[in-house]
Amino acid sequence: MRTLISTAFVSLDGVVEAPGGEAGYRNAGWTFKDVEFLPEAFEIKGREQQEATAMLLGRVSYEAFSPVWPGMEDFAEYKDMPKYVVSTTLGDADLVSDWGKTTILRSLDEVAALKETEGGPIIMHGSATLNRALSDAGLIDRYHLLVFPVLLGAGKRLFSGTDKDRQNLKLIEHEAYANGLQKNVFDVVR
Repeated sequence: MRTLISTAFVSLDGVVEAPGGEAGYRNAGWTFKDVEFLPEAFEIKGREQQEATAMLLGRVSYEAFSPVWPGMEDFAEYKDMPKYVVSTTLGDADLVSDWGKTTILRSLDEVAALKETEGGPIIMHGSATLNRALSDAGLIDRYHLLVFPVLLGAGKRLFSGTDKDRQNLKLIEHEAYANGLQKNVFDVVR
């Protein structure tokens, strides 16, 4: 079974919306405002590219990343990696041609089936709505969280407010940085 890893920039109060400056959110770009950049705090981002063998995205994140990431040096190792987009509305004609093989999945059942295939870890960036659904369905195996020392109040949350059974996590890696960021890597306890 493949490991599904959710990776996110998250505020201390659980918001993941518009960390890089996407339009339409009043706190857009919160990961870069008033937070000193320390390369060591982002080491895990490079490691994710080296360890992942496939990428999973929701439609909104795919539409945001696919026009930009294929040409960015920071994400070069993702360029040819197989990608899977969970969407009920995208068609093959909506996919970019310069970002490796991309397959559209139509349901969480198809994500579960993907996890049953041969291969290494699958990394999921962004995709807040998909993350909440996969978490609630028990399909996420690990979380890579860079927690920023900000409280944003309103905004899309990493986790849903669904009343569900308790899900335990095991902290397997952590570090705090001089700029206030915290890296927390959790495995889901099954």
